[in-house]
Amino acid sequence: MCPAARTLPTPFPPRSTSGPVAAFPFPALFMTSRSLGLLLFLVVLTGGCGDPAPDDGPRTVTDALDRTVALDPPVQRVVSLAPNLTEIAHAAGAGDRLVAITSSGDHPPSVDTLPHVSALPVDFEAVAAQEPDLVLATDQINAPGDTDTFEALNVPIYFFSFGSVGDILTSIETMGQLLGTEAAAADSAAALQSSLDALRARTGSLPDAERPRVLVLVGDDTLYSFGRGSYVHTLVRAAGGTSITADIENQAPTLSDEYVLQEKPDVILGLWGRDYDPDRLLDLHPTWDVVPAVQNDRVLSLPTSLIARPGPRVLQGARRLARYLHPDRVSAPSDSTGRLSSSMSSPAAP
Repeated sequence: MCPAARTLPTPFPPRSTSGPVAAFPFPALFMTSRSLGLLLFLVVLTGGCGDPAPDDGPRTVTDALDRTVALDPPVQRVVSLAPNLTEIAHAAGAGDRLVAITSSGDHPPSVDTLPHVSALPVDFEAVAAQEPDLVLATDQINAPGDTDTFEALNVPIYFFSFGSVGDILTSIETMGQLLGTEAAAADSAAALQSSLDALRARTGSLPDAERPRVLVLVGDDTLYSFGRGSYVHTLVRAAGGTSITADIENQAPTLSDEYVLQEKPDVILGLWGRDYDPDRLLDLHPTWDVVPAVQNDRVLSLPTSLIARPGPRVLQGARRLARYLHPDRVSAPSDSTGRLSSSMSSPAAP
């Protein structure tokens, strides 16, 4: 029997139903009448045997939820339901395929002209109105159960997952496979890998004693942070630091003042933007006046998107942190004002 569709390899292992995001084995095929007709035509044309379908024919892919998704190339109209996937599509050379993005999408600047749709909760009517060939989602933001509704709408949806820095790089290549921009995607992923390798070459030899103990905080009042399994710890390590919350069992812990006082971080990395006033930390947490990071003015604030948005720009966030921790080892480009460049469009060397 001849296959009527080809299957792309998946970069993601099957998801366990006992993990933080369960695998939802919904019905596999989101087949449109057009793609079904094409399949029947190919079967008749080949007499039910012989050569498989050509490269531009219907195909199946397996996503991060271990779901089989049927696509009918060319995939020309794409809706992104997560801001990091919008950036990944651009990194893969397929930004021109996007016809709508999530309302929280803000990069690259060109996406401002696209229609914005709600992802939390999903505005299914607005998404369907775009007549997408494919919807992009991630289990870090989007509910896997939304696949039920998209299936009813006959709209293919592909889920990504990001548990490591490697997943970010692989996702660029996967995006290229999905959208037909394999060469551009491979080049982009290779450039980011090269950037990461170059950064590690400058910090990898640092002994633990020379690695500042870094506390990464999402909130400054309520102390949201990152626990075991987060790729954020890999970024901190690549930057030449040690993330002090890496061994906390909870994947998204809320820390106490007592924890910070006990752990005594050397550096606090806050995801509060470039204009954050570090003095606000003492206003919110007066007892932190004995914390080394506060005592020594070692509080760095970066945009959330450079660390907590798993996309191409996390390497820029890691380089900025590395420059802050080890300016003698890691140089950084600067603009005319002497501040770190705000350009996030390319994975420049450290």
